[in-house]
Amino acid sequence: MRPLLIAAGLVLALILGKIFFFNDNSEPKSDKPGDKKPGNAAMGGKGGDVKPMRVTTTVVGLGDSQKTVFSSGTTIANEEVEVKSEISGKIVKLSIPEGSVVPKGYLIAKIKDDDILAQLRKIELEEKLADQIEARQKKLLDINAISREEYEISQNRVFTLKADKDLLKVQLERTEIRAPFSGKVGLKNISLGAYVTPATVISTIVQFNPMKLDFTVPEKYVSEVKLGKIIKFQTDGSNNEYTAKIVAIDPKVDEALRTLKVRAISQNGGNNLMPGMFIKVLLNLNTSQSIMIPTEMVIPVADGKKVFVKRNGKAEEVNIITGLRDANSLQVLSGLNIGDSLITSGLMTLKAGSPVFTKNN
Repeated sequence: MRPLLIAAGLVLALILGKIFFFNDNSEPKSDKPGDKKPGNAAMGGKGGDVKPMRVTTTVVGLGDSQKTVFSSGTTIANEEVEVKSEISGKIVKLSIPEGSVVPKGYLIAKIKDDDILAQLRKIELEEKLADQIEARQKKLLDINAISREEYEISQNRVFTLKADKDLLKVQLERTEIRAPFSGKVGLKNISLGAYVTPATVISTIVQFNPMKLDFTVPEKYVSEVKLGKIIKFQTDGSNNEYTAKIVAIDPKVDEALRTLKVRAISQNGGNNLMPGMFIKVLLNLNTSQSIMIPTEMVIPVADGKKVFVKRNGKAEEVNIITGLRDANSLQVLSGLNIGDSLITSGLMTLKAGSPVFTKNN
C-alpha cells in the first residue's frame, strides 16, 4: 500500500510542476487587429488617442474701455500762514485758541504800544496848535497883512503833522497781530510776556475748506488732462471716495520724472481731509470701443501674456498685447479677433494642441 501512495504523490507533483513552471507566460502573442493591448486602456482610447477635455468658452467682442490713470498725491491747505509780528516788542495780550476756527481779523496777539501812543498824543497836540495858527494866518492873508509864503509855511506844518500822525497810526496797527483769513489756529509757540521779533513764529493758521490736491500724471496723457475735469480720490487707510475738480495744470513737464503736476480742489465740509495726507487718485480720461476680456483669463508668461482659444476642436495658445485695465477687465490691443472663442476654464491644465469640447459641441 505504501509504494502506491508514494507513486501517487510523485505523479501529483509532476502535474503541479507543469502547471506552475511550464505554462507561465507561455501564451503566444498575437498581432491581430482585434486583440487587446494593455496600453490602450491606459491611454483612455483607441490607438493611444488623448480624451478631449470639456471646457467653457466666451465669444470675444467689443466693450467700453475707460482710459484710467492711477496716481498718488498730497492734500494741501487752501490757505496756510505762519503768524508773525511785523515789529519787535513784548506781548501784552495773547489769545490763541489752539485747534479752533477763528474768523478773519481775529486778534491773536497784542504788542506793547505805550511809546507809540505817547508819540501819537504829542502829535495830536501839535496838530491842534498848527491848525489854529494856520487859521489865523489865513485871516491875515485875506487882508494882505502877511505874505503868501508865510501862510504856506504854516499850512505845510499842518500837513506834515497829519502825515506824522498817519505814520504813528500805521505803527499802532502793527502792534495788533490779527488772523489774515478764517481758519483753524495751530499750536501756540510763545507765552504771554514773551519778547517777539519779526522772525518769531507765534502760531499758524490753516484753511482747509476747500482742500487743494496736488498729484502727477505721465506726460503721455498731457493732451487729455483738461481744466474742470472731475477726478476721484481716496485717502490712505480709508475706503471713503471723494471728488475734486482740476483747477490748475503746471505748464512744464518734469524732465527727470516725465510727469505733469496737476492741482485740483475738493470741498471739505465734513473736515475729513487734513493737509499733508497721502491720497490715491483715479482720473478717467475718455471711453473707447475695444476688445475687453476678463483679467482672470490672462496667463502671464516669460515674454508677455497669453490666452487660450478654441479653434478646430483644439486649444490654441495666443500671445496678446494688453493695454488699459480696470477692476475686472483688461484691454487687448493685439492677438485676439472679434468672434474668437476664448477658453475660460481649465486654464492651468490646458496645453497647446489639446483636444477640447464644449457642452454644445
